[in-house]
Amino acid sequence: MAAGAAELRRLQWRLEELEQRVGLGGGGCGPRKVADELVKVQVALSNIAGKRERIKILFKKIEDVIKYLDPQYIDRMAVPDAMKLQFILAEEQAIPARAALLEQVKTLQPILDSTSIQAVPDHAAKLQRLSQIHIQQQEKRHDLTDSVKTLLEDYNKMTLLLSKQFVQWNEILTRLEAAKQVKPVAE
Repeated sequence: MAAGAAELRRLQWRLEELEQRVGLGGGGCGPRKVADELVKVQVALSNIAGKRERIKILFKKIEDVIKYLDPQYIDRMAVPDAMKLQFILAEEQAIPARAALLEQVKTLQPILDSTSIQAVPDHAAKLQRLSQIHIQQQEKRHDLTDSVKTLLEDYNKMTLLLSKQFVQWNEILTRLEAAKQVKPVAE
Protein backbone atom coordinates (compact mmCIF):
# COMPACT_ATOMS: atom_id res chain seq x y z
CA MET A 1 0.00 0.00 0.00
CA ALA A 2 2.85 2.34 0.87
CA ALA A 3 4.46 1.60 -2.48
CA GLY A 4 1.23 2.57 -4.24
CA ALA A 5 1.04 5.85 -2.33
CA ALA A 6 4.67 6.61 -3.15
CA GLU A 7 4.01 5.84 -6.80
CA LEU A 8 0.97 8.16 -6.77
CA ARG A 9 3.03 11.00 -5.23
CA ARG A 10 5.73 10.45 -7.84
CA LEU A 11 3.18 10.59 -10.67
CA GLN A 12 1.64 13.78 -9.25
CA TRP A 13 5.09 15.33 -9.02
CA ARG A 14 5.83 14.35 -12.64
CA LEU A 15 2.50 15.82 -13.78
CA GLU A 16 3.25 19.10 -11.99
CA GLU A 17 6.73 19.19 -13.56
CA LEU A 18 5.20 18.59 -16.97
CA GLU A 19 2.67 21.37 -16.45
CA GLN A 20 5.44 23.77 -15.47
CA ARG A 21 7.55 22.84 -18.49
CA VAL A 22 4.64 23.11 -20.90
CA GLY A 23 3.75 26.45 -19.36
CA LEU A 24 0.01 26.10 -19.15
CA GLY A 25 -0.31 29.10 -16.85
CA GLY A 26 -2.84 31.51 -18.39
CA GLY A 27 -2.25 35.28 -18.19
CA GLY A 28 -5.16 36.52 -16.04
CA CYS A 29 -7.10 33.27 -15.73
CA GLY A 30 -4.69 31.59 -13.33
CA PRO A 31 -2.74 28.39 -13.94
CA ARG A 32 -4.52 25.63 -15.84
CA LYS A 33 -3.79 21.96 -15.19
CA VAL A 34 -3.05 19.45 -17.94
CA ALA A 35 -5.64 17.08 -16.52
CA ASP A 36 -8.27 19.83 -16.60
CA GLU A 37 -7.49 20.58 -20.22
CA LEU A 38 -7.70 16.89 -21.14
CA VAL A 39 -11.10 16.64 -19.44
CA LYS A 40 -12.29 19.68 -21.41
CA VAL A 41 -11.11 18.12 -24.67
CA GLN A 42 -12.85 14.85 -23.80
CA VAL A 43 -16.10 16.66 -22.99
CA ALA A 44 -15.89 18.65 -26.24
CA LEU A 45 -15.33 15.48 -28.26
CA SER A 46 -18.24 13.77 -26.50
CA ASN A 47 -20.51 16.75 -27.25
CA ILE A 48 -19.50 16.70 -30.91
CA ALA A 49 -20.00 12.96 -31.08
CA GLY A 50 -23.41 13.23 -29.44
CA LYS A 51 -24.64 15.77 -31.98
CA ARG A 52 -23.56 14.01 -35.13
CA GLU A 53 -24.58 10.50 -36.04
CA ARG A 54 -21.63 9.91 -38.38
CA ILE A 55 -19.14 10.71 -35.65
CA LYS A 56 -20.91 8.28 -33.30
CA ILE A 57 -20.49 5.58 -35.93
CA LEU A 58 -16.81 6.49 -36.36
CA PHE A 59 -16.17 6.33 -32.61
CA LYS A 60 -17.85 2.92 -32.52
CA LYS A 61 -15.66 1.72 -35.39
CA ILE A 62 -12.54 3.05 -33.67
CA GLU A 63 -13.43 1.01 -30.59
CA ASP A 64 -13.89 -2.06 -32.81
CA VAL A 65 -10.53 -1.48 -34.52
CA ILE A 66 -8.80 -1.13 -31.15
CA LYS A 67 -10.51 -4.33 -30.01
CA TYR A 68 -9.37 -6.21 -33.13
CA LEU A 69 -5.81 -4.89 -32.86
CA ASP A 70 -5.49 -6.18 -29.31
CA PRO A 71 -3.09 -9.17 -29.32
CA GLN A 72 -5.30 -10.95 -26.81
CA TYR A 73 -8.31 -10.78 -29.15
CA ILE A 74 -7.38 -13.94 -31.04
CA ASP A 75 -6.73 -15.76 -27.78
CA ARG A 76 -10.17 -14.75 -26.54
CA MET A 77 -11.86 -15.96 -29.68
CA ALA A 78 -13.20 -19.43 -29.14
CA VAL A 79 -12.27 -21.78 -31.96
CA PRO A 80 -14.88 -24.52 -32.22
CA ASP A 81 -13.72 -28.10 -31.78
CA ALA A 82 -14.94 -28.95 -35.29
CA MET A 83 -12.61 -26.28 -36.69
CA LYS A 84 -9.70 -27.64 -34.64
CA LEU A 85 -10.46 -31.11 -35.96
CA GLN A 86 -10.41 -29.79 -39.54
CA PHE A 87 -7.00 -28.17 -38.90
CA ILE A 88 -5.65 -31.46 -37.60
CA LEU A 89 -7.11 -33.46 -40.48
CA ALA A 90 -5.72 -30.99 -43.02
CA GLU A 91 -2.24 -31.49 -41.56
CA GLU A 92 -2.65 -35.27 -41.21
CA GLN A 93 -0.19 -35.98 -44.01
CA ALA A 94 2.55 -33.77 -42.55
CA ILE A 95 2.18 -34.76 -38.89
CA PRO A 96 4.16 -38.05 -39.14
CA ALA A 97 7.01 -36.31 -40.97
CA ARG A 98 7.14 -33.58 -38.33
CA ALA A 99 7.02 -36.19 -35.57
CA ALA A 100 9.96 -37.99 -37.18
CA LEU A 101 11.89 -34.72 -37.35
CA LEU A 102 11.16 -34.09 -33.67
CA GLU A 103 12.42 -37.57 -32.83
CA GLN A 104 15.55 -36.90 -34.84
CA VAL A 105 16.11 -33.65 -32.92
CA LYS A 106 15.59 -35.54 -29.67
CA THR A 107 18.20 -38.15 -30.66
CA LEU A 108 20.65 -35.42 -31.72
CA GLN A 109 20.12 -33.44 -28.52
CA PRO A 110 23.19 -34.99 -26.81
CA ILE A 111 25.34 -33.68 -29.66
CA LEU A 112 23.98 -30.19 -29.13
CA ASP A 113 24.69 -30.51 -25.42
CA SER A 114 28.25 -31.76 -26.01
CA THR A 115 31.22 -29.84 -24.67
CA SER A 116 32.40 -29.11 -28.20
CA ILE A 117 29.23 -27.23 -29.06
CA GLN A 118 29.13 -25.58 -25.62
CA ALA A 119 32.71 -24.32 -26.16
CA VAL A 120 31.83 -22.47 -29.38
CA PRO A 121 31.57 -19.06 -27.65
CA ASP A 122 35.03 -19.61 -26.17
CA HIS A 123 36.43 -20.24 -29.62
CA ALA A 124 34.86 -17.11 -31.07
CA ALA A 125 37.73 -14.91 -29.87
CA LYS A 126 40.27 -17.28 -31.38
CA LEU A 127 38.32 -17.38 -34.62
CA GLN A 128 38.22 -13.58 -34.70
CA ARG A 129 42.00 -13.41 -34.22
CA LEU A 130 42.53 -16.01 -36.96
CA SER A 131 40.21 -14.08 -39.27
CA GLN A 132 42.27 -10.94 -38.75
CA ILE A 133 45.49 -12.85 -39.47
CA HIS A 134 43.88 -14.30 -42.60
CA ILE A 135 42.88 -10.83 -43.81
CA GLN A 136 46.41 -9.55 -43.20
CA GLN A 137 47.86 -12.49 -45.12
CA GLN A 138 45.48 -11.83 -48.00
CA GLU A 139 46.63 -8.21 -48.12
CA LYS A 140 50.29 -9.32 -48.10
CA ARG A 141 49.54 -11.86 -50.84
CA HIS A 142 47.90 -9.14 -52.90
CA ASP A 143 50.91 -6.86 -52.45
CA LEU A 144 53.29 -9.70 -53.31
CA THR A 145 51.25 -10.59 -56.39
CA ASP A 146 51.41 -6.99 -57.57
CA SER A 147 55.16 -6.92 -56.95
CA VAL A 148 55.74 -10.17 -58.88
CA LYS A 149 53.55 -8.90 -61.72
CA THR A 150 55.61 -5.70 -61.94
CA LEU A 151 58.86 -7.70 -61.92
CA LEU A 152 57.59 -10.02 -64.68
CA GLU A 153 56.54 -7.05 -66.80
CA ASP A 154 59.99 -5.48 -66.32
CA TYR A 155 61.64 -8.82 -67.19
CA ASN A 156 59.55 -9.16 -70.34
CA LYS A 157 60.40 -5.60 -71.41
CA MET A 158 64.10 -6.20 -70.77
CA THR A 159 64.01 -9.49 -72.68
CA LEU A 160 62.27 -7.80 -75.60
CA LEU A 161 64.80 -4.97 -75.67
CA LEU A 162 67.72 -7.40 -75.45
CA SER A 163 66.22 -9.51 -78.25
CA LYS A 164 65.89 -6.43 -80.46
CA GLN A 165 69.48 -5.41 -79.63
CA PHE A 166 70.76 -8.90 -80.44
CA VAL A 167 68.85 -8.84 -83.75
CA GLN A 168 70.43 -5.46 -84.60
CA TRP A 169 73.90 -6.71 -83.67
CA ASN A 170 73.30 -9.85 -85.72
CA GLU A 171 72.32 -7.74 -88.74
CA ILE A 172 75.42 -5.54 -88.30
CA LEU A 173 77.68 -8.60 -87.99
CA THR A 174 76.05 -10.21 -90.99
CA ARG A 175 76.66 -7.05 -93.05
CA LEU A 176 80.25 -6.80 -91.84
CA GLU A 177 80.91 -10.44 -92.61
CA ALA A 178 79.34 -10.02 -96.02
CA ALA A 179 81.48 -6.93 -96.63
CA LYS A 180 84.62 -8.75 -95.48
CA GLN A 181 83.95 -11.65 -97.83
CA VAL A 182 83.42 -9.28 -100.73
CA LYS A 183 86.77 -7.46 -100.10
CA PRO A 184 89.12 -10.43 -100.40
CA VAL A 185 87.63 -11.42 -103.70
CA ALA A 186 88.35 -7.95 -105.06
CA GLU A 187 92.05 -8.11 -104.14
